Amino acid sequence: MASNVVENLISELMRLPGIGRKSAQRLAFFIMGMPGHEAVSIADAIIRLKEKARFCKHCFNISEEEICPICSDPRRNHEKICVVEEPSNLIVIENTKVYNGLYHVLLGALSPIDGITPERLKIYELGQRVKEGNISEVIIATNPNTKGETTAQYIAQMLRPLGVTITRIAYGLPIGGDIEFADEVTLSKSLEGRKEI
Repeated sequence: MASNVVENLISELMRLPGIGRKSAQRLAFFIMGMPGHEAVSIADAIIRLKEKARFCKHCFNISEEEICPICSDPRRNHEKICVVEEPSNLIVIENTKVYNGLYHVLLGALSPIDGITPERLKIYELGQRVKEGNISEVIIATNPNTKGETTAQYIAQMLRPLGVTITRIAYGLPIGGDIEFADEVTLSKSLEGRKEI
């Protein structure tokens, strides 16, 4: 049996998403073997995150300032908003270096069975941004699962009366994938999202 301090760390690590007992145990013993200054550096980074990070008042991306660097950048296209579920989704899209508009982070996806209703997300704020801003297009980039699709449909229905163009990211087969192994839903979405070459 592990000591109390090790058990305590394992219990705390298990509170993180996707970390079960075995992973938490492996991380705890890895941290135990690290040089002290490296472990302190990790702890300090967590403390600084909790002290300094907040949500941008416009898009709800994580920021150290009241308005995030993306929203305050005059070089970005301020007429387009890409709607994502989480800040981590925004980072992935930014890394493509293809999109140059603004974002809106919902901080989740609709799931009535889990009690996640529109009021618990940043959907109302999105509607306000579209009403008050000079927005020409809203790109919905929620995840291609039941919750993401439900959220996308809800947002599209809410924004349609505002006269803004509403688009949905295409999804389907991954590069390097094999059609033979694709499920029917993925393949049908790939066919729907096809474009001229």
